[in-house]
Amino acid sequence: MEIKDQVRAFITSNFYVADPATLSDDVSLLDRGIIDSTGVLEVIFFIEETFGIKVEDSEMLPDNLDSIDRISNFITRKLA
Repeated sequence: MEIKDQVRAFITSNFYVADPATLSDDVSLLDRGIIDSTGVLEVIFFIEETFGIKVEDSEMLPDNLDSIDRISNFITRKLA
């Protein structure tokens, strides 16, 4: 399973998404109210446990964690 597919599956199964089919990869998860500050911590735990990478405090930014695309790209960069 591709990284983006894993991220999408995690988001749609762990957070309320009214219609997962309409959730585009570039939509802001924070602005849409899909995840909140506690949800961000859950996403970080998912990233660390699933991909075996450490998310540093300085990396806990919307640029890295605010959409399916941004999360996937962040993971890809960390794994490179």
